Order: sequence, then structure tokens, then C-alpha cells
Amino acid sequence: MAKERLKSPRARLFVALHLPQPVREGIVAWQRAELGDEALRVVGPENLHITLAFLGYMPEKAIGSVAEVVNSISAPAPRIELAPEPIGKPKGRPRLFALDAASEETVALQANLERELEQRRLYKPEKRPFWSHVTVARVRPEKRGSKRPARIEKAPSQLPDALLEPFFAVGVTLYLSTLRPQGAEYAPLAQVGLPADKT
Repeated sequence: MAKERLKSPRARLFVALHLPQPVREGIVAWQRAELGDEALRVVGPENLHITLAFLGYMPEKAIGSVAEVVNSISAPAPRIELAPEPIGKPKGRPRLFALDAASEETVALQANLERELEQRRLYKPEKRPFWSHVTVARVRPEKRGSKRPARIEKAPSQLPDALLEPFFAVGVTLYLSTLRPQGAEYAPLAQVGLPADKT
């Protein structure tokens, strides 16, 4: 029986902040104009988000407990402001490009979510500090089977002014992440809307 329990199905899960449709559309337009380097694999519009907690592989039976935590979130929508310059991580030979998404409210929301998940033994916090960001492209391998990222000939230039206007996130979503050869596919499992306090 113990062996059977060890074989219980597992799911790759993460919780993320959902961006408003106009912001995602603006990022997509910028991606098309600026991310033409063949070494870049652009993140699709449905996958543009701010990760709050990457849970990794968990037993499928834990999905309901994580969804409970997500559905219990009652914080107002965080106000977010994108930095104009895309950031390559790590520096020198980046594996990804992201947009810094400065927001004190997002940091507070993430801390509360992390604390609740940790108390329920659903999450082990990462050692590195939380970074509020939107990943916009990943760098392809230098060659087939290599773990070394390819060199970027043309780094993306800054965002247009329209994307630098502050905006409010619209919700928090629990995602199932399925790894595919062409990249990860995300399916929403639970979602809660966040009211925007614009006063």
C-alpha cells in the first residue's frame, strides 16, 4: 500500500497575478516589434503574468487545498508600474528577459500568500527574495541538447510610453503547468478577482 501511495499522481503548480487584457495586448505588440532575435522564444499572451509562488510538483490531491488559499484572497488589486528597460537574467548570458513590475502592494500580497501556504504546509519559501516581474521571452539553447543559452544578437529595446502607465492587476490564478518540447503550457485551476481601489 505504501508503494501505491508513493505513485500518486503529481501536478506542477504555481500561483500568479493576472494582468489586464489591454496591458497584455500592449506587451504582445511590443514583443512583435522588438523580440525578433532568432535565439528568443517569445512568451505567449496567455502566459504573461507575475508569479507569486512556484509550488513545483505536488500531489494532485493537494490542488483543492491550494485552491482554497487562492479563493480566500480578499486583498485589493495591486497597483503595478512596469520599468521601461527589459532585464536579462542572468547578466552577461541571459536565459530569459523580463519586465520589472514595481509594486509594494504585490510584494505585500505575495508575502501574505506565502505565509498562508507555508502554514498549511503547501509551500516552502524560496531563499531568494521575491521579484515582481513579467517574463516576456526565454533564450533558446545554444545547440540541441545544450544547457547553455544562445547568444543574443539584438537585445530588446525599451517599452513604449503607453506601457509605462500604472495599472491594476485583475486577479490571482492557480495554474497547472505542463512541460512540452515547445515550452510550458498553463491551465487555470482556480481564480479569484481582485477589486481595484482607485481612490
